[in-house]
Amino acid sequence: MAKNKGVRLVITLECTECRTNPDKRSPGVSRYTTTKNRRNTTARLELNKFCPHCNKHTVHKEIK
Repeated sequence: MAKNKGVRLVITLECTECRTNPDKRSPGVSRYTTTKNRRNTTARLELNKFCPHCNKHTVHKEIK
């Protein structure tokens, strides 16, 4: 049991093209989970990750 929340935070990254494009290879939305330091990175995170639904590397933005 932890005493405090800590600095690191678990976030979810979601594909931006899966949300907006209905004509894709397969249904669904690609999501990744990762951690970030809430003191050093206060803005929303954006990373290039592979999306298996789009079958290419796309921008994944932080949703939570």
